Amino acid sequence: MSESSHVSGETVTVVIATVDRPELLRQAVRAALAQDYAGPVDVVVVFDRVPPQPLPDIEVPAGRTLTTLANQRTPGLAGARNTGILAAQGTLVGFCDDDDAWHPSKLRLQMDAWQQDPGAVAVATGVRITADGAVTDRNPPPTVGFTDFLRSRISEVHPSSLLYRTSDLTGRVGLVDEELPASYGEDYDLLLRATRFGHVRSVPRPLVTVRWGGHSMFAGHWEILAAGLTYLLQKFPEFASTPAGTARIAGQVAFAHAALGQRRTSRRWARSALRRNPLQLRAHAAVLVASGAVSAEALLAFTQKRGRGL
Repeated sequence: MSESSHVSGETVTVVIATVDRPELLRQAVRAALAQDYAGPVDVVVVFDRVPPQPLPDIEVPAGRTLTTLANQRTPGLAGARNTGILAAQGTLVGFCDDDDAWHPSKLRLQMDAWQQDPGAVAVATGVRITADGAVTDRNPPPTVGFTDFLRSRISEVHPSSLLYRTSDLTGRVGLVDEELPASYGEDYDLLLRATRFGHVRSVPRPLVTVRWGGHSMFAGHWEILAAGLTYLLQKFPEFASTPAGTARIAGQVAFAHAALGQRRTSRRWARSALRRNPLQLRAHAAVLVASGAVSAEALLAFTQKRGRGL
């Protein structure tokens, strides 16, 4: 598929990496198969560090295919997604976390948006976040570029909403980075690399249900968060020209170290963040956690219930 045109009937591959969440996985798979998009949909479920299951209880409609296979690369989310990318039949690839679910019109509306903006390197949608009974809709800006992502992760651009060209992921952009510690931040890394070649176009409607809570692979794994974000700062030298972006990540690393009880390291990162941006809220939150005034878990639960993250 070229950047100049999109054919309404082209095949879209949906890669769903999973570990051991059979009921949530089935919801994700059924939602992907139930798209009202007229073209073929190829669902690839990659079982990471567990034996693959055939999912015989899931009905596969006409024009849809379902494949299950084991992660054949580095154990973890990055390797699992790359296994799915390399097995893709589609000219487009979308990811869906195994605890999320696409709304029926997602692919159709994304393809419509890409036809109107063929120069986009990827297409996202808004998300509907559910956390502890609260529901929050988050819609991304119409277009987002590399500099925007340096300044902010723009969490409204959620990995479960994104569509990429398969040829980009196997070519100029590259596969998901399997060197990232425990695959943390792999989606952000991929967005930064992709937007060196173009912008992300968004459909400003919540077309993916994202479930936040204790079932997240990274929930409470503060050491993974700190290692992954530190890796990203080192990988992208462009952060040095974006004080606000560097401060944001430094604040997150400070918060993670505070949650681990590593107060000295946390304060060092917090100072680094606040030198660049005195208003960096994550750094101030890290100081509070390091002082013992509030727990990291309480702050995280508070923000997630409002559709935000730390």
